[in-house]
Amino acid sequence: MAYADQEMSGNRIAAFVLVALLHLALGYALVTGLAYEGFKAVVKKVTTVDIKKDEPKKEEKPPPPKKDVTPPPIVVPPPRINLSPPQTNIQTVTSAAPVRPTQTFEPLATATAVATKEPPKAPPVQGKPKGNPGGWVTNDDYPTRAMREERQGTTGFRLTYGADGRPTSCDITSSSGSPDLDSTACSLLMRRARFVPGMEDGRPTGGSWSSRFRWVIPEE
Repeated sequence: MAYADQEMSGNRIAAFVLVALLHLALGYALVTGLAYEGFKAVVKKVTTVDIKKDEPKKEEKPPPPKKDVTPPPIVVPPPRINLSPPQTNIQTVTSAAPVRPTQTFEPLATATAVATKEPPKAPPVQGKPKGNPGGWVTNDDYPTRAMREERQGTTGFRLTYGADGRPTSCDITSSSGSPDLDSTACSLLMRRARFVPGMEDGRPTGGSWSSRFRWVIPEE
């Protein structure tokens, strides 16, 4: 009985020791395993090199062939013009100075008068009778008394007219011998005579006109 208990206690102790060894082994394995994994991770991180795989280069396509382009025309620049006058060798020749003709200049007053001279004026135009002067006085205008007394004669007269061509006065330059014949002639001329006025400096102007009239008794 004592032997059996002793053997049982020894087996129990051996079982405890075995269990303890197993725990130690498991703990050691656990500790060493974790350490190994950490060490392995460190070694992997240190020794691992991130090497990128070289990608194959893409072949570049050759550029398309250039089309035939007509080259621009060749422009020839204009020739340079030398603006500087050519140099000439001037030789000094000693000779007598030529004798120049004497020039005569007009005085300043004369030159000024020529410059301010007015353009030539048109020549004056004399006036003239308008129409037929023979119809101004006729023998049909014979005074009755002078015809009855058979008085005849020639009356000379001078008519003065204005710029409008109308007579302004009548003067007897030679008498017919009968005052009534002379006065009748002037009276008729002042009423009937008309003139084309003359022109002077482009303006109408009056004048005078002289003539004679012969008084003749008409035959029956």
